[in-house]
Parts: sequence; C-alpha cells; structure tokens
Amino acid sequence: MKKWTSLIMLLIAVVVFAACGSKEEGQSSSGNDSDKEKQAEKMTIKHEYGEAAIKKNPKKVVVFDFGVLDTLDELGVEVTGVPQMGIPAYLEKYAGNDYTNVGSLKEPDFEAIHKLNPDVIFISSRQAELYDQFAEIAPTVYMGIDFNNYTESFKDNMNTLGKIFDKEEQVKTELEDIDSQIAAVKEKTESLDKKALVVLANEGKVSAYGPKSRFGIIHDVFGFKAADENIEVSTHGQGISFEYILETNPDILFVIDRNAAIEENAAPAKDSIENDLVKKTTAYKDGKIIYLDADYWYLSGGGLQSMKAMIKSVEQAY
Repeated sequence: MKKWTSLIMLLIAVVVFAACGSKEEGQSSSGNDSDKEKQAEKMTIKHEYGEAAIKKNPKKVVVFDFGVLDTLDELGVEVTGVPQMGIPAYLEKYAGNDYTNVGSLKEPDFEAIHKLNPDVIFISSRQAELYDQFAEIAPTVYMGIDFNNYTESFKDNMNTLGKIFDKEEQVKTELEDIDSQIAAVKEKTESLDKKALVVLANEGKVSAYGPKSRFGIIHDVFGFKAADENIEVSTHGQGISFEYILETNPDILFVIDRNAAIEENAAPAKDSIENDLVKKTTAYKDGKIIYLDADYWYLSGGGLQSMKAMIKSVEQAY
C-alpha cells in the first residue's frame, strides 16, 4: 500500500512540474510577443541631421517649429511643450497654461524640456545649430523646408508627421486639396502678363527675395513671373533700396511685414513702403501692393493651415 501511495505522489509531482514548465513557457512566449509588439511600435525617421528612433503615436511632444505646430493642430494631435514667445495669433491657444513654455525659437529652455522627458522633439532651421543638444534629451526630428524644392520638401514633412501619428489618410486628403488649390492659382498666373517682386520690410529697411529663396514659393510654386531673376538667394534676402523698387518697377509687389510678426503695436510696413518713390511704380498705381500675413509667411510657413492661407493670400494679385 505504501508503494502505491508513493507512486501516486510521484505521478502527481511530475504532472505539476510539467504544468509549471508549460505555464512558464507560455509566459515566456507571451513576453516575447509583447516585446515584438513594442519593437513594432517603434520607427526610424531619417532627416537632414541624422536619424531618430521614436515610438509611433508619441504622447509627450515638444514642437519648436510653428509650421509643425500648425499641422499637428490641424490633424488633432496634442502637444506638450512649445516656445510660447511670438506664437502666431491663430495658434494663440498654445500660449496658455495647458502647455509648457520651453523658451523661444532661438533660445530654447533646455531645463524645461528635460523636465518634460519628451518622446519626440521637432525642430527646424532656426534651431538647427542646437540639434545635438536637443538629441541628448530625446529623439529629435529636423523638419526644415528646402526652398530649392519647396513642394516636395513640404509634402515629405507632412507625410512624415502622418506616419508618426497614424494620420496618413488625413494627410493624403489635405495634400490633395492643397495640390488642387495650387493648380488653380498656377492656371491664373501662367496667363498673367505681370511680374512680381517679393520684399520683407523690417524697421524701415527692405530685403528682396527671388526664385529658390525663402519666399520663392511665390515664383517657384504659385507661378508668378519674377520682376528680377537675378536676386541673390539668401535666408535674409538681398538688401535693396526704394530706388531699386522703382527701377525694377514690378506690376505686383508682395510685402511681408517682419515687425508685425515679432512686435506688438509695431508701426505697419505700409508707412515706410508706400513712399514717394514706390508710389511711382506700376504696382502702386494699379493697387497691387499686397501685404501678406506675417503669421503665416514669416512665422509658420510650411504647415497645412499656413499653406492654405498663403495660397489664398496671393489670389489678391489677380
């Protein structure tokens, strides 16, 4: 009898041990599956300054480019931290207490960013020299615009954001709408026998921008013929005089008021632009001096909302 009892106890022990082993194997397998899922959620984003390995749908998002902020706002993506100084008026909600202030576009508050422990940081040309410092804190994606190839660069940025935040279909629809709007503008400008000059007004001084420049989208994408094909390509534009504007004599003069973008209660650019010399130009005589909204053109160009606003603003020319 004792032998049978011992044998039964031994069989029970074997069954229990096997069950435990099977359970552990199941847990191990489940753990591996979970690890694989976590790995699958990560993606590598290549950009001009390197690569960033980030999680899909990151939750803690710090944005240092107002064009990206504009786009995430349009896509319904929440952000955590933004540089609250100089935020465009149409994005003013991000200057509120619901968002962490992380400095200014040119002077980031790295301590504040570090405390947020972000999942991803988006930057552009204004912060390019500080890329390494951002990347030490969190995966950082550079999203500047290539002015030599504005449309492709813009679309690449939009599609990247769509991929990161699982908004690819929404981005596709938005870009198709923008393509349609641009095509409508080009249809008008191609038959327009008028030449345009683009200038940035800043405290009484004026800089000109031609094709392939910061504001060259007016010529390169929207199709306006340039009043001067030989303007120096520069981020800050080619310094010019009011005599130059008269000599060039554009049919259309596009003006971007930098002061309006960065200063409250600044004197409007119109006060300095519409002087006795400029009043002799065809643009002035025909009522074709067009003041472009600096929020979209100077602060947040390259976003879904700003692109549509920029298209609409140039329609005034015809």
